[in-house]
Amino acid sequence: MLAVTICFFAVELTGGYYANSLALMTDAVHILTDIAALCLSLLTLWISSRPASAAKTFGYLRAEILGALLNGLFLWALVVFVWFEAAQRIRQPPVVHAPTMILIASIGVVVNSFSAWMTFGGRGPDGRAGMAVRAVFVHVISDLVGSLGVLTAGALAWFTGWREADPIVSILIGGLIVYGSWELVRDGVDILMESVPAAIDLDELRHDLLAVRDTEEVHDLHVWCLTSREFALAAHAVVTRGADHDRVLCDMAAILEDKFNIRHMTVQLERDNRREQEPEHF
Repeated sequence: MLAVTICFFAVELTGGYYANSLALMTDAVHILTDIAALCLSLLTLWISSRPASAAKTFGYLRAEILGALLNGLFLWALVVFVWFEAAQRIRQPPVVHAPTMILIASIGVVVNSFSAWMTFGGRGPDGRAGMAVRAVFVHVISDLVGSLGVLTAGALAWFTGWREADPIVSILIGGLIVYGSWELVRDGVDILMESVPAAIDLDELRHDLLAVRDTEEVHDLHVWCLTSREFALAAHAVVTRGADHDRVLCDMAAILEDKFNIRHMTVQLERDNRREQEPEHF
């Protein structure tokens, strides 16, 4: 898929320059970011698979998150440039070679449809795509939409003579790119800020832990993401005197793994409530 993307980038950039089409050249530059995204995703997936060490006890799991976040932010920077250039062209719309735009955009629809199909199959054992794969998929879908937009602009310029269609389509493509990458950037920031995973209801989790026999209270409860598919938990639990600590921990671990997909847990069991002696965490 990488070789196909590189070849099409060269074709689209050359064709965009020849046709004097901002939409076509913008789509070519966007494909260049796809090439970078593919290389970066392969690199981050390799880094994240490296084993843990004494200095990095969780390994390099968040390399995937950093790579995906950089991809999303780079897309936004590209969109700002496109919008600025499009505004200039709307005021003074240049003549474009519509047949070249239509031909190359049609090829782009076929190539990007194939790439989207290939990327959509890249899912993990749990059936979900990780953030690195999602980053590439967002890029490819944005390219597919871009090719359709260029095709539309070329058709309008050829059949109606409306030259403003080229920069206007560029603006619309930029808006779709921002919309498509918003979730990617938001999820990356949430993970780096160690926010509670969106898939987990903290109140429900607390209620289920309190339902474990001999558990009186759960406090200082924190849940965060290690990666887009791996969660961690830390908490203090007050248990009754005489409680079997091993059984309580085993029951909690089973609930956390089976219901909430949390496999990294640290639960401190206490005989009495020490909450008043500990600082509050929000």
